[in-house]
Amino acid sequence: MQISGSKARRQLARLWPGPARRVRQMARLWLLAALGTWAGPVAAQMGAKDIGEWFPDGQTIKDASFQLPTTRYAHGVLGDAIEFGGLSISFDGRNGVTSNVTVELPTDHVFEDMEPRLVDLNLDGHADAVMVVETDMALGAALALYGPSGKIAETPHIGRTNRWLAPVGAADLDGDGHIEIAYIDRPHLAKTLRIWRFSNQRLNEIAQIPGLTNHRIGDDYIFGGIANCGSAPEMILASGNWRRLQSVTFDRGWDVKDLGPLSSKGALEALSCDQNK
Repeated sequence: MQISGSKARRQLARLWPGPARRVRQMARLWLLAALGTWAGPVAAQMGAKDIGEWFPDGQTIKDASFQLPTTRYAHGVLGDAIEFGGLSISFDGRNGVTSNVTVELPTDHVFEDMEPRLVDLNLDGHADAVMVVETDMALGAALALYGPSGKIAETPHIGRTNRWLAPVGAADLDGDGHIEIAYIDRPHLAKTLRIWRFSNQRLNEIAQIPGLTNHRIGDDYIFGGIANCGSAPEMILASGNWRRLQSVTFDRGWDVKDLGPLSSKGALEALSCDQNK
């Protein structure tokens, strides 16, 4: 099984609702209140158009976490109004020394997401980027890629406030030797799977598939993910009406396959490649 990022095991657990996100957020808010400030690495201010250079060779990202809990954006799509203003990245540099860098967003942006996902952009077997939902409070969500040097690339923001996207994952979805990132655009409204290819340090959209979703308003988890059970990665999602379990794969074109009635058991089996057991 392959689910992009270092949080694969936890993503499987999030097929069911749970209070973990809220507990972590409140703990961080209490810590901030106790300290009166945030004590951490020097933060780099990054705006929506601040695209950094990508230096993957010799750098391996080991971990990433959200920092700076904030209530400045009261959307609450994930069940509460607590989002994040910072992203901490731990990485091994070319000299083998582990370093940490923290990106602090401008005050009109937040990270509106469950957790950062580690991504292998150059497909060499080592994580070299972090994928996150970054929201412009006036223009809605975008899917962004960050590295130790800053923002690498991002999709366009949806275009208006209180509009969100739910990540599916990242993998070479069509076997062309480039990584693709996928998300559900407005999983409660548009319910459209959008797929973007990362090439030449840019994200270019290559597909839109309607009628799919992976999140309900207020849930503190994102349904499904990416499994690799055979010749090609398989995106596991729900139908737009939440009645059927769906898979999306590429074989000379994008193919949507019905896996049967929607259930947590069926989704877990699909993600763990146990559908025929």
